[in-house]
Parts: sequence; C-alpha cells; structure tokens
Amino acid sequence: MTERVLVVGAGPAGLAAAVEAAGAGCAVTLVDALPEPGGQVWRGQWSHDPAGPAGAWFRALRASGAELRMDRRVVAAPRPGLLGLVGPDGAESVAYDRLVLATGARERFLPFPGWTLPGVLGAGGLQALVKGGLEIRGRRVVVAGSGPLLLAVAAYLRSRGARVLAVAEQAPRPRRALLPELLLRPRLLARALPFLALPLRPGSWVTRAEGEGQLQRVRLRTPAGPRVLEADFLACGFGLVPCLELAQLLGCGIRDGVVAVDGLQRTTVPGVLAAGEATGIGGADKALAEGRIAGLAAAGAPAGHLAGAARRARAWGRVLEAAFALSPELRALPAPDTLVCRCEEVPAAALEGFRRGRDARLHARCGMGLCQGRTCGPAVEFLYGWAPGGPRQPLVPVSFADFAGALALPPDPERP
Repeated sequence: MTERVLVVGAGPAGLAAAVEAAGAGCAVTLVDALPEPGGQVWRGQWSHDPAGPAGAWFRALRASGAELRMDRRVVAAPRPGLLGLVGPDGAESVAYDRLVLATGARERFLPFPGWTLPGVLGAGGLQALVKGGLEIRGRRVVVAGSGPLLLAVAAYLRSRGARVLAVAEQAPRPRRALLPELLLRPRLLARALPFLALPLRPGSWVTRAEGEGQLQRVRLRTPAGPRVLEADFLACGFGLVPCLELAQLLGCGIRDGVVAVDGLQRTTVPGVLAAGEATGIGGADKALAEGRIAGLAAAGAPAGHLAGAARRARAWGRVLEAAFALSPELRALPAPDTLVCRCEEVPAAALEGFRRGRDARLHARCGMGLCQGRTCGPAVEFLYGWAPGGPRQPLVPVSFADFAGALALPPDPERP
C-alpha cells in the first residue's frame, strides 16, 4: 500500500519535502494557506518560472505528481492521522500515514508608541503587499527592527523604486559579527554584497511613529542621538518566531522555543516530522536541507547524504541568532498607553503586576482576540518573560459550521 505523506506548508521546506517524498514513491498532498506554493520566501513567483532555486524547486514540484491543496488552513486535528482543513469550498479532511510540518515562521512585533498607525507595517508584510501590487515607487520608507529580513526587504523595496531612508538595525555591530563567517561561505557572501549599498544604521531603533491618522514621522534612537525622518511607510520587525501551533496541538515536544527533532527531522510524535523555521530560524538553505531530509525520512528512504548540508545551515542560523540578539533596552519601548494587544486594545499599563501570561489573559484579555496571541504573544514573552499559551481548536477563526465540518470524522477504512 502506498504511503500517504501530508506536507503542511509550501515554503522551501515544504516544497523540498513534497518533492523528495513523491520521488520516493509516496502519495503526497501539499497544503498551504496561500493561493500558490512558495511560502513567504518565494511568494508570488509560482507562475513566473523564476531563475535560481525557486524556479528549480517549482519545476520539480510540478513534475512530482504531488497533489496541491492551496488556499486552505489547518484548523483541527480530529484524531491521529487526520487533519481538518477549511478552504474556499468549506471544510474537508485529509488523512495521512506520515505528516511533515513545514509551518514556517512569523515576524515578531514589539509595541512602541504609534505602532498601530496606518503606514506602519511588518517588514515582511510590506514586502508581501508590494509583491501583491501595492505601488511603492517614490514613497519614503524606513525599515527598522532586527535581523537579516530587514536587509532583504529594504533591497527589494529599493528595487521597486522606494526611497529607503534608513535601515535601523538594533544590533550594534552586525557586519563585524557576520563578516568572518561570510568569508567562510562564499555563496552567502555573494548574496550579501548587494546589501552593502543600503543605508544601514546599526545600534538604532524606532522609538515612536507619529502622524495625524497616517504615518508622517519616525523617531529613531541612534548612537549619535535622536533622529526624526519624514516617511510614508515604516516597515518594522524584530526577527522571526517559529509557528508552533499545529505542532503543539499534535503533542510534539518543544525545546527552546522550537519543535524538537532528531537527525531525521522526526518529532517526539510517531509519524510526524518537522522541517524549516519551525525547528529553528535559519533561512532558505536550512529549510531546503531539512525539508529534503524530512521528505525522504517520511518515505523511509535514506537521507544521510544530506546531513552535512543541514548541519552547516543550522550553524549559520546560530551565527545569525547571536549577531541579532535583541537588546534588553527594547523592553522599555512601550509607553503606559501603548497598545500591547491590538485585538483586545490592551495597553501596557493594564499588564502591570501580572506574573504569568495566563493571568494577563484571564484578567486583561491580552492574547484573547482574533489573532489568538500570534502578534502579542511573542512580544509579551520578550517584554515580560511570560510563557506562551497552548493552542486550542480551531487553530484560526472560522465559522461554527466550518469548524464542525473540519472535526467530522470520515469512515475509517480499517473498521468494519
């Protein structure tokens, strides 16, 4: 009987897992919430046959025979071996023998005065809007926060005609920390060279966004003193955090904020594997290497020849983590009236005195809104040290009818 492999997430890790599992003879289904494969890294490129790794993996996926179920969100896990989805046509179920979690990561937002103004967006969020058609040419943009995503976003926005005024990176010496490692990795160094022309401002961060109904000014703290920039957009993000909700719902072990896996990307739950940013932030190379291993392991095929590439990619991820570690000074960003939980409009002052996130949820409703703590959760974990709450079904807001449909159990073929 052909093994059924379900891959959740169609970014680099999920693409690689699906291609390898299908190539090893499995019946593969690839699910993603976006309308096309590519994830956030290769978003919007599926129909353009791009050059480089994205195009190569897209062509491999098309030739693999994997079934694509795009524009579908996983909302429930009714029983082992079954996931409930909701898509354009309502609820459906997908059964599997092996499951690969390639759920990626999301941006970490830290609240500061004015961060809810129109024109203030996540760095990756603004990039996604521009890829989707937002006209950015001639617009003044400040990019701020931390991590290599800022440079990639700034370079992309500049290539689309934006006036990138500054890249305010809170890490004090990222170039000095990364250059020795880049010299040992010529391919990564070649990728990084275009970033040298960007107006990087290390040791700087946004302290306030101002404007009358729309962003007009960005106030920065810099080593040379305060600075004010007139801007149309502020693209801000303080690194990435893994998306763990589905892994937690399935009972996978979490260690140091990531899904715990062994050398074959197997989680602590039998039959469930994980790859990419869910196992640690490390970029596309790590995601591809781990995705390939997970796909082969899910199919029961040898994957030892990929161990070296995965090990090197993880090492680079650790270098990035150390280079862009968040400064404790950023915990002072919110003013008392700054909203920390936007969904429930909870200001920082309302969170004083709580020792646990659970207490803040029960008494102040922090994290109880539409996003279910996906935005404020990583922020309060950094600001206050609160452990994140566990996931509940449905994993994302859906109608009662769709949730009931996602929970409905199809007939079990092994039972009379």
